[in-house]
Amino acid sequence: MVERIPHNAPVLVIGLGRFGAATAGQLDRLDREVLAVDESLVLVQKWSERITHAVQADARSIDALRQLGAQEFKIAVVAVGSSIEASVLITANLVDLEIPQIWAKAISKSHGKILERIGANHVIYPEAEAGERTAHLVTGRMLDYIQFDDDFALVKMYPPKPIRGIPLDKSEVRRKYHITVVGVKSPGKPFTYATGQTVVSDHDLIIASGTNADIERFAGLA
Repeated sequence: MVERIPHNAPVLVIGLGRFGAATAGQLDRLDREVLAVDESLVLVQKWSERITHAVQADARSIDALRQLGAQEFKIAVVAVGSSIEASVLITANLVDLEIPQIWAKAISKSHGKILERIGANHVIYPEAEAGERTAHLVTGRMLDYIQFDDDFALVKMYPPKPIRGIPLDKSEVRRKYHITVVGVKSPGKPFTYATGQTVVSDHDLIIASGTNADIERFAGLA
């Protein structure tokens, strides 16, 4: 049986580089208890007042992790990416400590494959994902872009001309373009869920979902 992890469970973050610090900082803003670990005293001192707990330790040592009580955590993030050897060793230590959910940063597909094989539950490629997202955004057609693993994307954009000024069901947006308009935001108003009767204007923003290829073609209509 898969262990259910409380939604507010404390999180162990190992590595306080840009990715690890951003992760720990955001978790703290979400009122999650965080223990951040880094072997650099400078980074630990820098972040000690911004997150719940920050300690200096070498996470490559399983004994050091045990002394910190790492085995009590249900969720851990391995944010070390500059050293593949350290990343793999730390992840292996967390697996040996039987932490149920391990998220690990990878800098390449081969690195990620190793992390998966030794037991990381989730492998993250922040640099690659940021690059792919930027490539879609620099075209100027989209304002935000989130791509999922199964060739599916969710985007924020201005509505292409063919769907403006008429109800969405009349524009046949799903049949013609194979995308779904999920939400609409008019100037000065919050996002609302879209229905078949929703009419979008030139000044609205929309949230649309679909495959990457269909989203690109739909955005190109503008």
